[in-house]
Amino acid sequence: MSSLPRLNRLFAPDGKCFDLAVDHGAFNQHDFLTGIEDMGKTVAAAIEAGPDAIQLSVGQAHFLQDTRVRPKPALVLRLDTANVYAPEVPGYLFAQTIGAPLECALRLDAACVIVNLFYTPDRPDLYHQCIQNVCTVRAECERFGMPLMVEPLVMLPGLRGAYDSDGHAGRMVPLVRQAAELGADIIKSDPTINSADFHRVVEAAGGRPVLARGGGRMDETAILTRTWELMQQGASGIVYGRNVLQHPAPRRMMRAFLAVVHEGATAETAVRLLED
Repeated sequence: MSSLPRLNRLFAPDGKCFDLAVDHGAFNQHDFLTGIEDMGKTVAAAIEAGPDAIQLSVGQAHFLQDTRVRPKPALVLRLDTANVYAPEVPGYLFAQTIGAPLECALRLDAACVIVNLFYTPDRPDLYHQCIQNVCTVRAECERFGMPLMVEPLVMLPGLRGAYDSDGHAGRMVPLVRQAAELGADIIKSDPTINSADFHRVVEAAGGRPVLARGGGRMDETAILTRTWELMQQGASGIVYGRNVLQHPAPRRMMRAFLAVVHEGATAETAVRLLED
């Protein structure tokens, strides 16, 4: 079964996508919840702001899909949870998919599903779990024509001992290539430390759309500048959450990002839109 009809719902006619991530609550971290405490209000505001897609977990997707509005953003359904973001590394790391993931996705009329691919060089058991998740979900996606987004993240211990994702192009490229080899239809990738290296990630994806991951909240001019740079390097869009939802004016920030993604606006133009 072809995944093209759902891909056409996810991506705009220009082939670009802004996927607004509102699935942070799935990872059991208190600081991830800032700006999304009231999910009903958050999703309603997100719909009005008009992203191409909204990324939600299975327990929160109804806030989008129960809404009677047109046009409606496509649903990207998060299929897994993990404890890799804990401030102190747990004794046991896991990446667990929900039960009957493709049945849930079909019932919720998702346009795409997403799973993580964590590479933890010091914890091969977690990496193995993620490989199993991708392989299992991929087989079901193929059966039902469901696009699979894979989020390959190189996770290295940070200063506090907790894991942080790594933007080193030399470590990212092999994992992105592996995600493509395992059957990802779309790649959600960290930006490279130097935005000028992001074309290497796009090349490793082998023609699959690459959406840049936002990560933690940044200064608005810095994140708009980086977004423009990544789009120039071949990104097909962005998956941002906290840089919109934790901004004092989320709807205006959304408008600025949409201008960069879909209209080719420079960072300077996007900042003026934000100020207006």
